[in-house]
Amino acid sequence: MPRKPQLNPDEILKAEFNYIASTVFQSNEDRSRVTSFYFVTVGSLVAVILGTLFSEDNLQGAALGFSGLFLVLTVLGALTLAQLARLRAAWHESAQAMNVIKEFYIEHNREIEPAFKWRSKTLPPTDKPFSIANLMAVEVASLSAVTSAAVVYFFLFHFGTVKGWEWAFPAATLLVGYFAQWRWYKYLLVDNQ
Repeated sequence: MPRKPQLNPDEILKAEFNYIASTVFQSNEDRSRVTSFYFVTVGSLVAVILGTLFSEDNLQGAALGFSGLFLVLTVLGALTLAQLARLRAAWHESAQAMNVIKEFYIEHNREIEPAFKWRSKTLPPTDKPFSIANLMAVEVASLSAVTSAAVVYFFLFHFGTVKGWEWAFPAATLLVGYFAQWRWYKYLLVDNQ
């Protein structure tokens, strides 16, 4: 009968802890990359539009195209917010998993308890206000709201110059766009989804 291999539980726990720590790091890195990509994309389109502003004839002719491009950017903003929300939730789930290991070690070694700041009871919430993740989401939601207002502006501009009360449409779209994007982010910002 073959002998059962001897397993060192400390080694398994260390390996699990290291794996979880690397997933926490990776989710933070991914959030930064996702946000940067969105900002560069929007910035590039704005640069193209500023280049055409010098000739208003060309701008009115291209207004419908710009409206479509800003619609695509609004959708990309919603997708970016979805990625940010899911990456933040993944970070939170990984941090919770790390806390399970910490609690196990603390239960068996009470003297190490003061070494851990974040425990199950003190882990920051997924939607912690003013956290870096939250502020990145505010930036993306704000920029996406601006692109949604630009959709309406360029659509109206295609049919003539936007004047007076017509500015109410892009302004309303800006507000509704922000709140819709923010609700979308909050909806996706839950663990175990």
